[in-house]
Amino acid sequence: MRFQTEPPFNHGQPERTAILLCNLGTPDEATAPAVRRYLGQFLSDHRVVEIPKPVWLPILHGIILRTRPRQSAAKYASIWTQDGSPLALWTAKQATLLRGWLGEAGHQVAVRHAMRYGNPSIASQLDALKADGATRILILPLYPQYSGTTTASVFDAVYAWAARTRHVPELRFVNRYHDHPGYIDALARSIEAHWKANGQPDKLVMSFHGVPERTRTLGDPYFCESMKTGRLLAERLGLRDERYVLTFQSRFGKAKWLEPYTQPTVEALGKAGTRRVDVVCPGFTSDCLETLEEINMEVREAFLHAGGQEFHYIPCLNDSSHWITALSRIAQQHLAGWPTELDGTAAQADARARALAGGAPKGPVPPGR
Repeated sequence: MRFQTEPPFNHGQPERTAILLCNLGTPDEATAPAVRRYLGQFLSDHRVVEIPKPVWLPILHGIILRTRPRQSAAKYASIWTQDGSPLALWTAKQATLLRGWLGEAGHQVAVRHAMRYGNPSIASQLDALKADGATRILILPLYPQYSGTTTASVFDAVYAWAARTRHVPELRFVNRYHDHPGYIDALARSIEAHWKANGQPDKLVMSFHGVPERTRTLGDPYFCESMKTGRLLAERLGLRDERYVLTFQSRFGKAKWLEPYTQPTVEALGKAGTRRVDVVCPGFTSDCLETLEEINMEVREAFLHAGGQEFHYIPCLNDSSHWITALSRIAQQHLAGWPTELDGTAAQADARARALAGGAPKGPVPPGR
């Protein structure tokens, strides 16, 4: 294996701490070719599809990538904005706000964001951080609940980058924060704000992204961590058991996935005479195709068609001040022991950089929804 060429080591180079926020990813455009490239990378990951490659790859390239991209591109087009993918926009904004929050707390930390699939890639952002002088990097996936299909896949990409890097920085990894008080509080405050403006539903549906059932039996903790998030959120909201239900969405293929499934559950509620449901997606920290199209369009239509009268989708945490505060606390806990304090010169440089970027938030900012 050939290692990447690097400049000669400089003993006088100041050390720097950095954070890399990692999200799942998104196509570069809402077009069939762009979706094909994205899905090709995503569905080739052995963490996502554990079918042996000699069996899976002919199916992927011979069937799925010939038919699915055009269908998915139409769905992406329905939620695309003038500035691009919602997930990409929210993730970039979270990185900017996190840097500002940490700066206000006295930490000089470089913050970048990356996508596991698509752009900017994890490898390219690690290269950029290293070029900026980062000698310590915290890898912070934007997945509150750990799963081998998501969190571990991010780590795989980091390890692959490290395997071809001669001078590897110190690395730390955040595995989970599904029960972090700040995360639970941010979710609860988002829901409470929606209810204050719109009243409360007959049933709150907490919809998490699904994974195959077999991953649970093989030791993946995702199901248990999702259940704990749901329980803690219900307790924080003061909900009795009959007021909410936890479900799993985005099933792919014919295999059994974690149950109950979101859309059939919501349809059953509509048929049973439930007048209003509110759906929140606690496992997604940024709005994306699975929340804006699958939940707020497809599941909405299914509920109303089944006899329901009122459907409310509660947006993801996105750039809410409570979420960025929680994210900064999670980051600071995992940065403990690494030097991040601002000295006089660094503080002035950081202040100039923030001023050029439009200024860092000086306290809570309103959610940009």
